Amino acid sequence: MESGQDFLRSQINNAVMQHRTFLQNLEDHETQAEDARYRDLCSRFIPRAREHQRMLEDYQRSIGAELGAGKKAIGTVLGVARDLADAARESDFLRLVGDIVTSRQSEDTFKTFREAGRALGDTRLAEIGEMGERHHDDYAKEANRLAQQMFVEHVRGSGGAELSTETRPSV
Repeated sequence: MESGQDFLRSQINNAVMQHRTFLQNLEDHETQAEDARYRDLCSRFIPRAREHQRMLEDYQRSIGAELGAGKKAIGTVLGVARDLADAARESDFLRLVGDIVTSRQSEDTFKTFREAGRALGDTRLAEIGEMGERHHDDYAKEANRLAQQMFVEHVRGSGGAELSTETRPSV
């Protein structure tokens, strides 16, 4: 395992690739979503996600950690695999749940950057981490509320299994 600056560069490279996947998901899902609430959620968060991506990539360049051609190729292959997985899951609900998982991964990474930046005296890393963590937490809260609403709607709706009277919660 790397240490020192090599470790930092490696982790920043990983964060850039992982967050790029999240941003691409939002951009794709904004156009693919049938549910207007989901499209709106994507539309509202895309500018923040782009800002996070820009900050990560700027920091990446500042520490000399730009991705090599091999890692970019791996990222492209992962993007194609993500697109194929999305095509197989043509449900807004399943796409949204996947976005929540990806956002939480970014949130955890940003939280690590925030705390590591503070411990190392790297204010830029700490600021990137703090902003990213806060915004991803905001996204996840909204996305989870929407996922819960969609879940209930699918169960109650014609496309979902209706709850029998025995399994409905008593009021």
